[in-house]
Amino acid sequence: MTEHEITAQIVAATDLDALEAVRIALLGKSGSISALLKTLGGMTPEQRQAEGPRINGLRVAATDAIAARKAQLEGAALEARLATERLDMSLPAPATPRGSVHPVSQVMDELAEIFADMGFAVATGPEIEDQWHNFTALNMPETHPARAMHDTFYLEAAGGEEAKVLRTHTSPVQIRTMTSQAPPIRIIAPGRVYRSDSDATHTPMFHQIEGLVVDKGIHLGHLKWTLETFLKAFFERDDIVLRLRPSYFPFTEPSVEVDVGFSIEKGKRVLGGTGGWMELLGSGMVHPRVLRACGIDPDEYSGFAFGVGVDRLAMLKYGMDDLRAFFDGDNRWLKHYGFGALDVPTLSAGVGA
Repeated sequence: MTEHEITAQIVAATDLDALEAVRIALLGKSGSISALLKTLGGMTPEQRQAEGPRINGLRVAATDAIAARKAQLEGAALEARLATERLDMSLPAPATPRGSVHPVSQVMDELAEIFADMGFAVATGPEIEDQWHNFTALNMPETHPARAMHDTFYLEAAGGEEAKVLRTHTSPVQIRTMTSQAPPIRIIAPGRVYRSDSDATHTPMFHQIEGLVVDKGIHLGHLKWTLETFLKAFFERDDIVLRLRPSYFPFTEPSVEVDVGFSIEKGKRVLGGTGGWMELLGSGMVHPRVLRACGIDPDEYSGFAFGVGVDRLAMLKYGMDDLRAFFDGDNRWLKHYGFGALDVPTLSAGVGA
């Protein structure tokens, strides 16, 4: 058997099945070239030295020729298939899954729209914070018991440095704003925050929005009006009633918890009316020590601050029962509660979908 005869057999194969039959006849376990390779073991060293290169040359030539012929036949088969295939552009397009906007993102947009109309800017800051911004500047020194109230996630300190934390609130954004710009200040600070807690109404990571106003002559009446205007616009009801209760936060003085009146509609608790009171958010007048830590004279300026959970606002407005479902990534839940990409909140058309 010569190399020319082998090449002739391979070229004569007209399709892939015929080529596979030639490969088996030449290189299979019982193939002619395989049989020649087996004879090398019974030859003398002199015979093996003469016949070995020739037989191996036949194997290499056959392998290369088969690969080249296979590429030709596959190319020809593809050309033939493409020449006969047709795409009917008049057929209806298959249904494709459509994404939706997460309720948290929707509520964030609604809040930004409401507060922008009230003259507030949106401020952001890092989620990994140093303890000065997260605690100390907010009137929580190292030994202050309020540090234990937040169930803080501490990161491992490197090289003798103070351990950083996953921010427990967006209040550090207020500190960064007050240390970087002079009053008057009017901002909201939305974002993710972290606390070691998990149940139906708490998760280790959740979303919060805080507001801050610093200017001359600011008092508690300005805070109450701002919250009342915000909640009426957000829940799209004029019967929102607020009740301020004395409370304690280390960074505000006086501090107040804000209760909102609710009513029962179709067996569910709905904000609005005076059927009962529901605690909704915390607020108060910015503590003079906080102003002083940020380089603002508390004898000349005053301010108020408030904070509320964005996830909780979404649950109350859109009737969701379990906070953990917000982070499960279940497409069925998102399909049910998600918002269309074009449902952009506007005050003129209503912030709700």
